[in-house]
Amino acid sequence: MLKEILKIDPQAVVILITAYGDVDTAVKVIKEGATDFVLKPWQNEKFLATFSSACKLRESRMELEKVKTKQHYLNRISENNFAEIIGISEPMEKVFQTISKVADTDANVLILGENGTGKELVARALHKSSKRAGEVFVSVDIGSLSQTLFESELFGYVKGAFTDAKEDRPGRFEIASGGTLFLDEIGNIPLELQSKLLTVIQKQRSYADRLE
Repeated sequence: MLKEILKIDPQAVVILITAYGDVDTAVKVIKEGATDFVLKPWQNEKFLATFSSACKLRESRMELEKVKTKQHYLNRISENNFAEIIGISEPMEKVFQTISKVADTDANVLILGENGTGKELVARALHKSSKRAGEVFVSVDIGSLSQTLFESELFGYVKGAFTDAKEDRPGRFEIASGGTLFLDEIGNIPLELQSKLLTVIQKQRSYADRLE
């Protein structure tokens, strides 16, 4: 029975009680995994102390198991470049699997999700898992860029291009070259600017270069 109990729950704390015991039997059951061995008749105070100690041992074992589980999870996500993303549910496992598959490609990736669900964290995980991990990760909040700033921020400009252009300034596409460019809130850009962005994404070439 002791062996079967421990098969079901390896962390179980078992106290064996018998009126027919000797030293050899006690040693044997302890080796088999019993926590303690009590002979009849017992003293109530001593038995309660034994039971209390067994309960505390059970709690310690369960706590240790939790720590081991957490450590295993942290080690796993750290190795897979998902350290910043917290989640162990089945849907999150699918997200991790998708990231691992996509990261090996040079495909443009569209990340969908409500505000606060961690789209940038997924983008960073993609970057860390990709061949571009050693290069820069650049994030741009597209939704906050006005039409005036859109081209200068993304594509840069040369000295003298307009009144305040006192020096050459590289755009985010140029800065992120070889690395990863995350265009946050891309769905919020004005319709008239979408064609310019589409050209760059499709051609993988700066809009400014295209104009030249």
